[in-house]
This record gives sequence, C-alpha cells and structure tokens, in this order.
Amino acid sequence: MDWRGYIHADPKVLVGKPVVKGTRLSVEFLLGLFAAGWTEEQVLSNYPTLTPEGLRAVFAFAAESAREESMYALPLEKG
Repeated sequence: MDWRGYIHADPKVLVGKPVVKGTRLSVEFLLGLFAAGWTEEQVLSNYPTLTPEGLRAVFAFAAESAREESMYALPLEKG
C-alpha cells in the first residue's frame, strides 16, 4: 500500500507528527492503541473519521519507517 495518500505531517498539526489526513490522529497514537491491545474494530468504532484504508496506511508507514531505521540487537533477558 502507498501510504503517501493517507499520512502527512504539518508543523501546525500536533507539532508536525505524522497523522492520518483529515484527522488529528497521529501514527504514534494509533500504534499505541494496538500495543495496548485494542482491535481494529475498536479503533474504527471509537474514531469514526478514521477509515480502514487510513488505518492500513498507518501500518504501511510504520513498516517503511522501520526499514529505514538502524536496528540494534537487544540483550536477551535472563529468566
């Protein structure tokens, strides 16, 4: 999916954080909801301005961003 039609950043909106176009929902915020255990249905029903396509664009944007970042090995937990 090409996220560019759905995600943008504007210094006047949420201090320039990437957001879903037409909303004030940042990529960071939406990913945090999923990390907290929310389902796609919960997110879409609680934020009716967000479309399924916009939500997929969040994941596409995050995936591309992660590919472009340096990854570091994390130490294994002793357990």
